Amino acid sequence: MATLSDVAARAGVSVSAVSRVLSDAPSARVSEATRQRIHDAASELGYRPNFAARALKFARTNVVGLVVPDLTNAIFTELMRGVEDEAHRRGYMVLLARAEGMLDDEEQIPRLIGEGRVDGVLVQVGDNMRPQDLESLVAGRLPVVFVNSMPPQGVGSVVLDDERGLRLATQHLIDLGHSRIALINGLPASDTARRREAGFRATMADAGLEVREEFITRLGYDPRSGGIALAELAGLDWPPSAVVVANVNAAHGALLEGRRRGLSVPEDLSIVAMHDAWTAENAWPPLTAVRMPLYELGRMAMTAVFERITAGAVSTVVVRDPAPQLVVRESTGAPRA
Repeated sequence: MATLSDVAARAGVSVSAVSRVLSDAPSARVSEATRQRIHDAASELGYRPNFAARALKFARTNVVGLVVPDLTNAIFTELMRGVEDEAHRRGYMVLLARAEGMLDDEEQIPRLIGEGRVDGVLVQVGDNMRPQDLESLVAGRLPVVFVNSMPPQGVGSVVLDDERGLRLATQHLIDLGHSRIALINGLPASDTARRREAGFRATMADAGLEVREEFITRLGYDPRSGGIALAELAGLDWPPSAVVVANVNAAHGALLEGRRRGLSVPEDLSIVAMHDAWTAENAWPPLTAVRMPLYELGRMAMTAVFERITAGAVSTVVVRDPAPQLVVRESTGAPRA
């Protein structure tokens, strides 16, 4: 098995330089050519770091925790893939945790932090995340970065351009000729829901269209909430001809409720959803959706927590590249005459 000394001899540099470069240490002040030579030598020799020895030396585990509301949620698939790819590139492993499980076990978060099992934590806040859980995460010295959530003061975050995504969805319906447009949104306390509502209102205002307050629901992002929201909207004396659903999971609930009520989509009601996932393409009719850069969100989130671990850097990053993309399918069309 190749050692650091073997890599150093092959690259023609010191062992300490190899150690710093391969561990991505901020103190590794070498040229890009030298850095590449070291990585090439390590690859040629099949060098694998001894993580147990590194953990003892640097007081690190080379493991980060990723906490998401629900591991079965299709939306988080690309996010997790981005985190894992970037973690692998930096020599880290990812420990997945389900937020619902943490709610059932009051000691899980303190144990994760206090026992030194991870070097840092990425947190995607769910609608039912308790304030005390957030406080236990940010109160200690463990590096924490929030994913698509605005954290307490002094804690880093990496977020999507939610407002732009909702603008794209709303403008699509306006371009089709709709003016009675509703918004099925997340809970009032949700930071993403507030940003998405801002995008909806701004786009309607730009088009000179009225936002009827009864056309906005704030019940949550899950399918059941989406169904209840659609039932409320369909029961109005003058219902909308189109809805923007701020989460694709809620859109499935809205689509099912519309079918139960005998509404034809898109002839009676157009539906466009925030987030594109395999579930959107396989719905009936397939859902028009806004594809957000979830993979890039995961990679940048992992980069942010790595920089917190190694350099103490705290930043708020908005992922704007690639831009949100509208994927048009059969759930949207022009309104009836």
